[in-house]
This record gives sequence, structure tokens and C-alpha cells, in this order.
Amino acid sequence: MDNKYFIDSEYLSEKALEKKHRLENDPSCRKNHMEYLPDMEQIKSDICEKVMSQVGSYDPSIYTAKDVISALEHQVCSIEDFKALLSPAAEPFLEKMAQRAREETGKHFGNTVYVFTPLYIANYCENYCVYCGFNCYNHIRRMKLDAGQIEHEMKVISDSGIEEILILTGESRGKSSVEYIGEACRLARKYFRMVGLEIYPVNTDEYRYLHECGADYVTVFQETYDSDKYETLHLFGHKRVWPYRFDSQERALMGGMRGVGFSALLGLSDFRKDALASALHVYYLQRKYPHAEMSLSCPRLRPIINNDKINPLDVHETQLCQVLCAYRIFMPYVGITVSSRESESFRNGIVKIAATKVSAGVSTGIGDHESKYSGKESDSAEGDEQFEISDGRSLDKMYKDISDEGLQPVLNDYLYL
Repeated sequence: MDNKYFIDSEYLSEKALEKKHRLENDPSCRKNHMEYLPDMEQIKSDICEKVMSQVGSYDPSIYTAKDVISALEHQVCSIEDFKALLSPAAEPFLEKMAQRAREETGKHFGNTVYVFTPLYIANYCENYCVYCGFNCYNHIRRMKLDAGQIEHEMKVISDSGIEEILILTGESRGKSSVEYIGEACRLARKYFRMVGLEIYPVNTDEYRYLHECGADYVTVFQETYDSDKYETLHLFGHKRVWPYRFDSQERALMGGMRGVGFSALLGLSDFRKDALASALHVYYLQRKYPHAEMSLSCPRLRPIINNDKINPLDVHETQLCQVLCAYRIFMPYVGITVSSRESESFRNGIVKIAATKVSAGVSTGIGDHESKYSGKESDSAEGDEQFEISDGRSLDKMYKDISDEGLQPVLNDYLYL
């Protein structure tokens, strides 16, 4: 088993360490990661087969400078062109890729940049994902906000000027039921024009229920599309089932969600293949559901509580910029989000090239927006964060910085009649 990203044993309690060893060494505790559990809906879809067929045949090393030049000359970027733009051969052409990406962004999005903020309402988790601060064996302060606390956090955020919120939980049905998340969506509708969800995958009828409660879109991180690597990183819990997670966005669309977001966590496996898979996942679903709004994120690994050694493997800012430019050239109409995992300077630059959405006023902890926004002590306890952020700018600072770059910050562009 690959232990590169395992949580350091020194940070685990004796009981958790015992469970960790049992999970790693006892096959009976490690369910087949490709087999559905009884409560998981299986849909008939050919999207996974299409995506993984392309990824399986992708060899980044075979592409040459000639292939990259040819790809940049084509008015419409084909899948083969996209593969070339993701290859090592494209790195010397990054400036030309950025110029092309900037042109495409301008055509489809003008000079606008959308701004939102995430709200974590619980950090309980039933999965053992070795790179995540919320994993069930990481010793952190756990917390779940009640309805009153959720509404208070939302009011604090809304008062700052934010009009779009992304609600997140740890992946625990036991602590964060679908009904609990639905109530959070109903509360969010009182304060925000756009409501997104980043929660554990659910079935179609549950997505439909959450949409009826007020959710507009769903984002799911596949983490890595390399199913073999995925198995070594997800040792326990519902999240271990790779194909159920893959089909999440399609189930969400079947449940009536207006939009869906996609991402791999770059640095867990071969980032070029994960970037290819993420984009093709969007590409094929867009053709099947042409009415849906689709977006891509490009997060990299970040250090977590009790393990500051977790960082992306071979994915530096240059490679991240290459991926983002390739995304934009291949799919000029798709929204691209760059989160606070990345530095202020990187985000300031990439919104002028390829990104169309950024977060501001970010906290990945639980119940701490008042203390972080106002600087005064919160009256309630706070739960620990999922990972360390890099860019902690407030909405006001983000708004000013975007404007100073000659771009137009947008807080909302939807009217509900």
C-alpha cells in the first residue's frame, strides 16, 4: 500500500491507531472500492466508460512541440488538442496558452469575476481519507451547527455583502442528515441569491429534495480519477466507493439541480490524467445535459491539522496555470473556480486569464465567521478546519483587488421571478 499521504501515526490516539492498523491489514475491513453498497443508487450511464477510455489511452509523453502549436492554431480545441495542451511538451508555450485562454475568457465571460463564500456547518465524518483534516481518525474539535447557529453564521456572511454561499459538511449521514442539510438550504434562501452544496454524494431523490429546499447547484470532488490510487487513499466509509462518487453530478442533474461542479484534488495522483478526466467528465455530461450549468475547480492538496507535510505532488503554480489555461481553451464556456487554497498573487493573476469565480471571506472551520469577520470572540465553540487556506482576503479586499485589475466583481446575476 502506498503510504505517501498517510496521517502520521504520532498524531493518532491509541484507539485510533489500533483501528488504523486493522483497516490497513485486515482485508475484511476493506470493501471492494468498485462495489456499490446496498443503499447506493445505480444509474445506467455511459459517461464513466467514455471518460476512462480516453484517460486509459492517454500518454502525455508522446506529444511534441508540433502537436502543441497545432492545437493552439485550431479554432476549436479537440480532445486530442486538449491532451497535447496538458502534456509536458506544452510547458514552454505557457505564455501563448495564457494569451489564447484570456481571449476565450473574454469572449464568453467579458471582464466579470464571480465571488462567493463557503460555509461549513459540520465537520463530522465517517470516512477515512488519509489526506483530509476531517477524516474520522484525525483528532480535531468536532462541531455541528444547529439551526440557530447556521442562521447566525449566514446573517454575518450576508451582512458582509456576499450573495452566493456554498454549504459544506463533513461526509457523515449520521451527524449531517439530508434533512439537516435541507433545513440549511431553506435558511440560506432567506439571505442569499445562489445556494450551492458540497456534501457527501446522495441518490437522485435526495438531490431532488435538496433542490426543492433551495439548492441551486452541487459540487463534488472526485479527488482522483485513478481508481487504483483512490483505493489506497480512501480506506473506510461510503466515500470508498469510487463509481458512486463518479456519477454524483449526473444524479444531481437527474434530481433537478440547475448546475454541477467537478474537480480532482491535484497532487493525489498523476495530475495531467486527473485534469484530463475532470474536463472530459464535464465535456461528455454537457452533451448529455445541454441545459445544465457546469463548472470546474482546480484545488491542490493543502496541509491539514496534525499533518503539515501534505502538499501537492509535482503540481506547482506553473503546472496549475497550464491546467487552467488548457481547461479554458478546451471548454471556453465553462466556469472555472480558483479557491483560497491558492495564494493571493496567483489568484490575482489567473482571474485575468482563465478563472471566472473566486471565494472571499473564507473559513474552513465551523462556527467562526463572526470572530473572523468582526475580530470579536464568538459566544459559542468552534470546530477545526478541513485544511489550511492560503488566501484569507475579505470580500471588501477581494472586491477592491479585482476592480483594481480592471475587472468587474459580480456578487449575483440571477433574478428569481
